[in-house]
Amino acid sequence: MALESRITQEEIKKETEKPIDREKTCPLLLRVFTTNNGRHHRQDEFARGNVPSSELQIYTWMDATLRELTSLVKEVYPEARKKGTHFSFAIVFPDLRGKVYRFKDIGNTVSGKKCADDSMTLQSQRFQIGDYLDIAITPPNRAQPLGPRMRPF
Repeated sequence: MALESRITQEEIKKETEKPIDREKTCPLLLRVFTTNNGRHHRQDEFARGNVPSSELQIYTWMDATLRELTSLVKEVYPEARKKGTHFSFAIVFPDLRGKVYRFKDIGNTVSGKKCADDSMTLQSQRFQIGDYLDIAITPPNRAQPLGPRMRPF
C-alpha cells in the first residue's frame, strides 16, 4: 500500500522560510571565498579537501541576505567599498555522486545600487550548513563579467 504526500509547493516554501529569531538562534559559520578579478574560483580549487586561500569566516544566520553579506565583505576589503563594485554570489557544495564540488549561482549585488537580488537569503537558495560561499568581486573600473562562470574565448 503506497502513501501519497499531499503537501503543496507553497506549504514547503512557507515551512523553509520561517523567520529566524536571531536572539535565540545560534549563528552558523559561513566559509566565504572571494576573488577580485570578477570570476569565481575554479572547481578544482575545492578538490580533495583543499580550499582557496582567500577565506573569510563569517558568523551569520540562514536568513542573511545577499545585501547583508555584501556589507560584511566590504568591511574587510576597503577596495570593494567603491560605488559600482559588482558582487557575484555562488554556493559551492559537494556533489553527492562524486568527490567534486559544484557551483550554483545565486545572485548579484552592486555596491551603492539597489538590485533585485539584494533581499535574497541563503535559506531561499537552499544553502545547507557545510556549504561554502564563493563571491566574485568586480571593481567598478573593470568590464562587467560576461556571465556566470563564462570565459572570454
